[in-house]
Amino acid sequence: MARRRFFVDEVRDGRAGLAGEDARHLGQVLRAEPGQVCELSDNRSLYLAEIEAVRKDEVRFRILEELAAEEPPLRVTLFLALIKFERFEWAVEKATELGAAAIVPVETARSEKGLERAAAKRTERWRRIARESSQQSRRARLPEIGAPVSLAQALAAPGGWRCFLDESGGAPLLTALPEKRAPEDEVRLLVGPEGGWTDAERESARQAGWTRAWLGPAILRAETAAVAAMAVLTSAWLP
Repeated sequence: MARRRFFVDEVRDGRAGLAGEDARHLGQVLRAEPGQVCELSDNRSLYLAEIEAVRKDEVRFRILEELAAEEPPLRVTLFLALIKFERFEWAVEKATELGAAAIVPVETARSEKGLERAAAKRTERWRRIARESSQQSRRARLPEIGAPVSLAQALAAPGGWRCFLDESGGAPLLTALPEKRAPEDEVRLLVGPEGGWTDAERESARQAGWTRAWLGPAILRAETAAVAAMAVLTSAWLP
């Protein structure tokens, strides 16, 4: 069985700790005991650690050794249109499992009104979801959860291969991929809202130089399309 993995704020002088809700979960739910071995990440390096002490609101660790950390085969920034929050949260969880390096909510013409203002208050909750998902999927680093941006700001994101996912057509995603692919390539993936893109938004993406692609004739929910496209990209970059 794989060792459990946890994220800590820092590792200092060969020691680390968890506090608050994370510590209570580890001590009371997972029944952690001194002497048990687990893996820790400080979001930079990965370590093998032994539990030294378990208290009500704190768990202390002793670092045993540094471990090699496996990284996703590419760096994907998922720009996902703002959708109903329970669906957005599901997408955050699954995109994290699939290795997204960053997830950024995007306000679009057909995003439900008021979601952008409410999204700013949800960022910390989305970060907690990403943290829990990262531990479950044994990631070494957490994805960045960005503040909401406009579509124009998303389209202006520089660098890497930029893909505009469109339910109305374009090249199939598998054939639209760049022929030359290398580890840690940068990819920007933009997924639209319920109701799809407007013609004006499609034209803006075209003028900004994004590659238009689709996943086939079935009309998918935004969160389903995001996860399906993430799975295709991750598989395509595997060595």
